[in-house]
Formats: sequence, C-alpha cells, structure tokens
Amino acid sequence: MTTETFAPPTTKSQLLRSFDVADFPALNGLEEEWRFTPLKRLGELVTASRLTGVAPAVEHGELPAGVAVRHVDSAEAVLTPFDRISALAYGSADGVTLIEVAPETSPDEAVVLRVVGKGGDAAAARTVVKVGAFAKVTVVLEQTGTATLADNVEVVIADSAQLTFVTLAEWDAGAVQAQHVRFRVGQDARVQHVQVALGGDLVRQYTSVEYAGRGGDAELWGLYFADTGQHFEHRQLVDHAVPDCRSYVGYRGALQGASTKTVWVGDVLIRAAATGTDTYEINRNLILTDGAIAHSVPNLEIETGEIVGAGHASATGRFDDEQLFYLMARGIPEREARKLVVRGFFVELINKIPVEELRERLGDAIEARLAEFSS
Repeated sequence: MTTETFAPPTTKSQLLRSFDVADFPALNGLEEEWRFTPLKRLGELVTASRLTGVAPAVEHGELPAGVAVRHVDSAEAVLTPFDRISALAYGSADGVTLIEVAPETSPDEAVVLRVVGKGGDAAAARTVVKVGAFAKVTVVLEQTGTATLADNVEVVIADSAQLTFVTLAEWDAGAVQAQHVRFRVGQDARVQHVQVALGGDLVRQYTSVEYAGRGGDAELWGLYFADTGQHFEHRQLVDHAVPDCRSYVGYRGALQGASTKTVWVGDVLIRAAATGTDTYEINRNLILTDGAIAHSVPNLEIETGEIVGAGHASATGRFDDEQLFYLMARGIPEREARKLVVRGFFVELINKIPVEELRERLGDAIEARLAEFSS
C-alpha cells in the first residue's frame, strides 16, 4: 500500500491520496464530490477493485519531427489519485500511452490522436504527455466509439513551453467515462486546455492544475452540449501554491431534452505562498427546453491578500428575450434567431481550437443538435 498525505487538506477530495484503490472507501453518493453523479450509471467503475476490459485503441497519422507516441509499460506519475476511480484507472491500466514533444520543437500541424472505443467490459487507460522546454505544440485527443472507461491523462509542460491541448468527448450513445486530467505547469510555461463534451451517456471529467515554477499560466476552456438523458459533469481544481502565476477558467454549456443534466464545479485555491496570483473563473449555461437541469458551483479560497486579482461568476438561464426580439424585428424567423443566439453563445470557445477541420466539425455537430431542438 502506497499512501501520501498532505496538510492542510483543502477539499474533501484531498483528505487522502493513494495509488491503491483499496485505500478508498466504497462510494455511496453521499460524498460532496459525488453527490451530483448518478453512480449506478457508472457501473463497474464504482464497484470493481480492478478493471479487466480492453482499453480503447489509440490511433494517429504521421507525426511531425520532434514528436513521438509510444506505448510503454510505465511512466512517472504526475497525478497522485485522490479518489477511488482515479486510483482504479492507475492500477488497472495496461501500460501507458506516452506522448513526448522534444525541447524547442514547434510543429506547424497539430498532433491528433484518436481514442477509439470498441465496447466490451469496463476498461482503464493512462496517457502521459510531456512537452519539453521552449516547445510550442497543439495536441488533440479525440475520443469516439463505445466504452465504459476510467482514464487518467497526465500532462507536464516544461519551463517556457506552450501547449494547446484539446480533448473531445464525442462518444457514441451509451458510452460512460470518468476521466481525470492533471496539468503540471513549469516556470513561465503556458497551457491552454479546450475540453469539449458532446457524446456519451455519462461523461465526468475532473481537471486539476499545479504550478511548478513562477510565471505559469493556465487557461481552461470548456464547451458542452447535453441532449436528452445525457449527464455531463466537469470539475476543476486550480491549486495556486507558487507566486506570480495566472489562471482563467471559462466553461459554457447548452442543455435540451428531458432528464438532461450538467454539473460544473470550479475550485480555485490561492495558498499563502502564492502572492501575485491572478485568477478568474466563470460558467455560463443556456437551457433550451423544459426538463433540463444545470448545476453550477464556483468556489474560491484565498489564503493571502497579496494578489493581483481573483474572482468568479456563474449564470444559468434561458434565451435572452431582447436578443430574440432584436433579430426577429429585422425579419429573421424565430427558429433561425434561436439558432443564431446559440451559435453566438459558443463561437468564442470554438475559435479557441487552432484546428480548422475540428472547428468546422464542432459547428456542424452543434447545428445538428439545434435542428433537433428547432424541429
């Protein structure tokens, strides 16, 4: 049994950190970290002590110079599991998909990997991304197919490196995923994460950030569009423990259909040593039909007054009647006006993705969902 403890604990999820799933008590849904999650729909991801299914295949095309993708037996941990499912993913994964970007590498094209689920028993996966010093790269992780998956994605951005990391959950109907994404941001390094959730029955994604040196900069952007019966849950923990670092969290979601639910919980901690911190987080939700529910919980804990700035905001509502009136007064039919409002709601986040083909695909997917809503 390998157990680490940290003091003081900052949230309930930090009371215990361990690589051994047996160290974590069984989940019952009463825990603060899991009270919004329909545990029964997670199936074996909650009840198993080990997952034996075959992990989704990882596919990619020709890689640019200075970038390597390998399957290795093990890799140094960036994430120390802090709940049962992340420990289950760590202990059950059959090896590691290792993505390495050499120092000072700056490819013109994005590195695109496709994670393709083939169904079968519940499985685990582990992906480690290492970006060398002074490198500048875009990495896209597309997740498609059918799976019941617990997976950890661990990312190290070395000093003065820049990473744009796009994760797309475009699973088939019925897929279930509980994912943890961990970023370690080096001195004067910058990461921009764009997290998109469109497909699957239940997708729960937890993203955490730690800073390894001064001047680190992390931007976490999220886009989700939940349809009838889907459950999308996004949680972040940005841990400012180093001086002079910055973070910005901006998530937007749309919901339509009966029994549709989204959850966003944003935790930002500014420790006593993290003077000069600049941070802000915001979540906005647009509810398109009756029966859809959006939970939004921003949290900010500050242990020092010597900061540049800190704030949070949350807004959930239906269409802005004034916007609709403005468009309809200019001859645009109500159905088309509603589509324009939703497209405008998402356009800023879509434009954060530096891959034109992917931007167009997401636009088409959102258009298709709006057509269902408008019909």
